[in-house]
Amino acid sequence: MNRIGRVPPSVKSEVARLRADLERHNRLYYEARPEITDYDFDQMMRRLQELEAQHPELADPNSPSSRVGGAPSDGFATVTHDPPMLSIENAYSVEELRQWHERVQRGVGREEIEYEAELKIDGVSIDLLYEKGALTRAATRGDGVRGDDVTVNVRTVRTLPLRVDSKLARLAVRGEIYISKTDFAKLNEEAEEAGQVPLANARNAAAGSLRQKDPKLVAQRRLSGFVYHLVSTDQIRVESQWKAYALLEKLGFPLNPERALCASLEEVEEFIETWRERRHDLPFDIDGIVVKVNSRELQQELGATSKAPRWAVAFKYPPEAATSVVREIQFYVGRTGTVTPVAVFDPVRLGGTKVMNASLHNFDEVARKDVRIGDTVSVEKGGDIIPKVTQVFVEKRPRGAEAVVPPVHCPVCGQPLQKLGEEVAIRCVNSGCPAIVLQAITHFGGRKAMDIEGLGSQTVTALLEAGLITDIASIFELTVDNIAALERKGEKSAAKLIEQIERSKTNDLSRFIFALGLPNVGERAGRLLAARFQTAQALMEATGEQLVQVSEIGPVVAESITSYFDIPANRERVEKMLRLGVAPTHTAVATGDKLAGKTIVVTGTLSRFSRDEIHKLIEREGGKASGTVSSKTAWVVAGEAAGSKLEKARSLGVPVISEDEFVALIE
Repeated sequence: MNRIGRVPPSVKSEVARLRADLERHNRLYYEARPEITDYDFDQMMRRLQELEAQHPELADPNSPSSRVGGAPSDGFATVTHDPPMLSIENAYSVEELRQWHERVQRGVGREEIEYEAELKIDGVSIDLLYEKGALTRAATRGDGVRGDDVTVNVRTVRTLPLRVDSKLARLAVRGEIYISKTDFAKLNEEAEEAGQVPLANARNAAAGSLRQKDPKLVAQRRLSGFVYHLVSTDQIRVESQWKAYALLEKLGFPLNPERALCASLEEVEEFIETWRERRHDLPFDIDGIVVKVNSRELQQELGATSKAPRWAVAFKYPPEAATSVVREIQFYVGRTGTVTPVAVFDPVRLGGTKVMNASLHNFDEVARKDVRIGDTVSVEKGGDIIPKVTQVFVEKRPRGAEAVVPPVHCPVCGQPLQKLGEEVAIRCVNSGCPAIVLQAITHFGGRKAMDIEGLGSQTVTALLEAGLITDIASIFELTVDNIAALERKGEKSAAKLIEQIERSKTNDLSRFIFALGLPNVGERAGRLLAARFQTAQALMEATGEQLVQVSEIGPVVAESITSYFDIPANRERVEKMLRLGVAPTHTAVATGDKLAGKTIVVTGTLSRFSRDEIHKLIEREGGKASGTVSSKTAWVVAGEAAGSKLEKARSLGVPVISEDEFVALIE
């Protein structure tokens, strides 16, 4: 007997009405045209959830209630894309765009070509399948042929419809999932407060969110999406890209409103210039303009290579540059004591934000560029993210321009600075320096180190100011009562922090070594040292001769480690943590050997992996992930927008492979 028949007709009617109304109001909210308050929306959602709980036979995976996320997933199934999700060719100048246009003209044998141009959202591609109007599958791009089934996560993306106004048996579309600038900023604020490393950019945030195993966490990330391509549909044939968009819009899909139908390449170029400056005012990131041949018939005639369609190209905007005047060189003390010169200049706008300082990295770099106070300089945002001084206009140098003199005493604590061996850096070696203490403790609790959730920079600052901690060892002397006494900290959050601190005591030794902040010792070195010495005590007692016998540990790193433990206060700090119950142990990790002895450099933006993930894969298979291309490099894995490392690889004759080819290597 069908149980749905037992549900009163009035309940079925109310559930149907609530679902339809919630989807409508949700769409209006993301179009910035809300008709009801957030409170009213929440009350409607609560009523729907109550009815669905009372009548489980009405369960529907595409109900608006699924937007809050379901049960965690054990893993993602693999989906085969039909047709494959290809990459898109890039043009980095108007000249390259015109060359592509000429190839299109030759390909179809005509001069006049109509194009469709749209903003290129800097997000994550998604493949969506609707059957009889309902979303039945969503998959990531993956390697273009196969991707991950992330349907449960995509159902939490409120801008994408769970149902469309269509009874078509099958409707396949593709789009881009992204996170807005505002939500990305909030996400990083929350990460810093939790003691986690902030994400580099919004694209990585979106990609990482879709790979979360718990849909409830995905729902909290506030992802958004646009649809940009109608792949196929039963019964309906569309003649052009523009008409395909009209159909998609009619069906209820969210489309990027900033697009244009261009009768010529000149109109495409006008569209590109229009958004060159205006792109910074958008609520989301874009990295260029996508140009498509409008006619679907011509698209089919042009076809595709094995990697990209011939009928589309992505025009990429170059990094922005601005001219400013250096007013001051400040000295910044990092967590390892390294003193970094930072140029402070008259504010300029780059990438839609005000920029007024840029790291000069080290004093050798200052001397090489000959940066002086009063100089006129060119400032760029590398990858539209990190400001850097790229040129000094010596011909504009005023009389009396002040050269930068490296300090001999720490600008924070006043202690003498030192230079270790052949290092470029100069360091403050006073472990009690306030600048070092703050950053050392924040680093110690960070995600890649001891992973103490809740021990972010704000919490560390409050604990230091209250005198509750003085160094990393004193973290393990904290109690619920003294944390709860802090402003904005209650007993509940204090108990949670203490729980995290206690949990961290049994972390892997490699994490503990990295967390100590030893100069020149990163994550990989921490793993190598943990595998060799097995305990923290053994590492403290290691001699320089023993250290250099460890693979990849050279004299500079060895000296950094022995110098660190030669300081009595540093040894006492580690021994105190061991007395307080910190018991890091080494856990051997099984690794493969497919990349054994190979050095691999990764450059550009990848579609399947974050930089951290691909580095771990390289190391898992016995390889070494390096940031520098040399003649000893086995391969360079080049993603989208690869830069100088790709050029250097080509000049040295180092093999360059794609992300897909890398996956083939390890599979």
